[in-house]
Amino acid sequence: MTLPVPAQDGITRDNVTVRVDAVIYFRVVDPVRVAVDVQDYMSAVGQLAQTSLRSIIGKSDLDDLLSNREKLNQGLELMIDTPVMDWGLHIDRVEIKDVSLPESMKRSMSRQAEAERERRARVITADGERQAAATLSQAAETMSDHPASLQLRLLETVVEVAAEKNSTLVLPFPVELLRFLERITPEEDRPPTAVDKAARESAPPLAPRDRLGSMARPRSPLRTSLRSIPRSKPQPRPRPRSRRRTTMRATRR
Repeated sequence: MTLPVPAQDGITRDNVTVRVDAVIYFRVVDPVRVAVDVQDYMSAVGQLAQTSLRSIIGKSDLDDLLSNREKLNQGLELMIDTPVMDWGLHIDRVEIKDVSLPESMKRSMSRQAEAERERRARVITADGERQAAATLSQAAETMSDHPASLQLRLLETVVEVAAEKNSTLVLPFPVELLRFLERITPEEDRPPTAVDKAARESAPPLAPRDRLGSMARPRSPLRTSLRSIPRSKPQPRPRPRSRRRTTMRATRR
């Protein structure tokens, strides 16, 4: 026989208000005792199930009601089966059907679950960064032992960036390449360094040469003195007066 248990309101051990309903599966073992010892065995079993259900709610935590229902079903079955054995009944199975939570508790659990997921995501991200840092350190050691690998990696990066259209590429010039070119360049073809420039500036200046390649002759002191004499500026000539203006002035007078 099947007997549904109405939903019961209760407070769990961690002070959470819940509403729980259940269902009971039982059978009659001794019909005589059921008819003689109990006036209404259906009502008696229902009242006993409601009381036992409220007792189970008060002894359990919210997490147990949500995740550990098998253990609660066994405890509820034992609590109901012990007294009904004297009535000629046997409880086969008791199941908790639904656990209703208030809306505030649902929102709190949702925030808790979201925070837990965010924590796991951050842990996973941090773990990934740690592994990436270890791998990058190993790659840096390998590239330091083999400088050519750094150039190959640079060229691969340039190829990946150049694959996209409408992109501006700023290509840095590595110092290692400059050192390599400096090593393979002959002495006479190398550009002057800072030391060479300083040596050239400190050396005495050479005399200029003419077009035929001979040394330029020194200038005469007379030409030099004549050039140093300042020239007088020419005096501006007076502009002739206009006849029309002269006649107009005479007429006015």
